[in-house]
Amino acid sequence: MAKVSFNNKANPFFQELKGKVDDYFLRTQLQPSGNKNLFLKGVLQTCTAIALYIVLVFFTPGIILSLFLCILFGLNLALLGFNVMHEGSHQSFSKHRWVNHISAYFLNGLGGNSYFWKLKHNIAHHTYTNIEGMDADIEIGPLMRLHENQPRYWFHKFQHLYWIFLYGFTYLTWVFYEDYEKYFTGKISRYGVSQKWELKEHFIFWGSKLLYLSVYLVLPIFMLGFVDVIIGFAVISFFCGLFISVVFQLAHIVEGTHFPTPDKQSNKIEEEWAIHQVNTTADFATKSKVVSWLLGGLNFQVEHHLFPKISHVHYPKIRQFVKETCEKFNVQYIEYPSFLRALQAHIFHIRRLGRAI
Repeated sequence: MAKVSFNNKANPFFQELKGKVDDYFLRTQLQPSGNKNLFLKGVLQTCTAIALYIVLVFFTPGIILSLFLCILFGLNLALLGFNVMHEGSHQSFSKHRWVNHISAYFLNGLGGNSYFWKLKHNIAHHTYTNIEGMDADIEIGPLMRLHENQPRYWFHKFQHLYWIFLYGFTYLTWVFYEDYEKYFTGKISRYGVSQKWELKEHFIFWGSKLLYLSVYLVLPIFMLGFVDVIIGFAVISFFCGLFISVVFQLAHIVEGTHFPTPDKQSNKIEEEWAIHQVNTTADFATKSKVVSWLLGGLNFQVEHHLFPKISHVHYPKIRQFVKETCEKFNVQYIEYPSFLRALQAHIFHIRRLGRAI
């Protein structure tokens, strides 16, 4: 597939919205990056993850307590991804470039690869949101049908029932299969161009993968035994993957979001990029401070897609400008009032797609 483009010659929607946001930061003299509260949150979540690891590996709690702590550890790892790694990869965690660089590499500590993530997420997903073949984040595989442009198989009529198990295993497939597929093929998405990695990326890839295996499997097996560690690792990975997958799906794969198809002749989306982002993205639970704190503002997904280099600590204010501008230009702003309502909208969406002929 040739490169998809947008009708950005006249982009009055984004020009007006960006003007409001720029004026806000000019008036308040605030930094677009994160603040002291975000830094403290990152430190807290890092410390709790380290503490959980130490207790599980070196103090060997009982079976029931260990399973509970494994679930907490998996969720804690997801929180680090949302609040530290994600912000760092977008250069919005701190005003200091080196701090963002370190924050982005938290993904390598979680088993992934920050370089692949920046190509897959920052470029492919944020540019070509919900476009089949270009947005790798909507390519879960044949077991899930997420939009009308994907083929339907008989088992999809059950996908609203088995999604929870499939999402739970996405973390394992990501760490142990998808990263290696990207590494050896050079392709980030199905229609992406094969790339050649710099020498340092080869060293970082293999070094961080070996370190991950050593910390999460080799050392625990040495301390606790093979069976116990494999069970614990499976529980940690399952809940981490489930949490990450659900948060992503609620932002893009719900009733109301669009999955545009480029014009066959021009390979262009006939709307400006910013409006495309609003049409393909949904906010949820924006009034819940708890949800926002836990998810690193990913419940303000519309604002994040429009201004990815601005930290989520500013999204509640930016949301006001987005809603005003959407109303003026008659652009639909998709929002669900709570996490559960958004989850319901996702399940209804995949059930409809599974039953469609």
